Amino acid sequence: MSTLPERREQIRSAHAALIHQVVVACQNPALRPALEDSLRVADANGWGTLVGVIRRILNGQREPGLLAGLDEEDGTIIQSILEGIQNPATLPSGENKADASMAAPGLAGVVLAARRGEPEAIAWLGKMASQMQRAGGDMARMGAALGPLSRGERDPQRLGRGMGALGRSLLRSVLDELAKAEEQ
Repeated sequence: MSTLPERREQIRSAHAALIHQVVVACQNPALRPALEDSLRVADANGWGTLVGVIRRILNGQREPGLLAGLDEEDGTIIQSILEGIQNPATLPSGENKADASMAAPGLAGVVLAARRGEPEAIAWLGKMASQMQRAGGDMARMGAALGPLSRGERDPQRLGRGMGALGRSLLRSVLDELAKAEEQ
């Protein structure tokens, strides 16, 4: 769907740390124990399919068939890992992982598309909200705010209830992006 801004790059940016960690562990098996800790946490948080494919990559599998049956997010992560193993220059920048200026326009675009009733945006927003809620903390609170945002709620006090400074910053950025888009 063309109205959703650069979803692949947003996914790559959001998961840059994991992508890098897997590529580095493939190149240096001594770093695998640290990665295994991350994989156990991810598996416990509902990312079992992704973790299973990552473990196959760590065991030497590299074929494109690894992407079969994966959803868009997991597929993008695995494709980024496979590309990064072949050419590290393709890896996403690890420096942007918490940059609200990158996340806010994307979230705002999806919120607006969902508000217009676009089925893919509604499904993507629901999935994103669910994943954010599993992450806990401010991410969970931001995930919980996505539904009300898509229904037109714009009160930062109500939407940001319980958020810390970083969560409120992301929320403010999303609200600013929504305001800009709604003015046009």
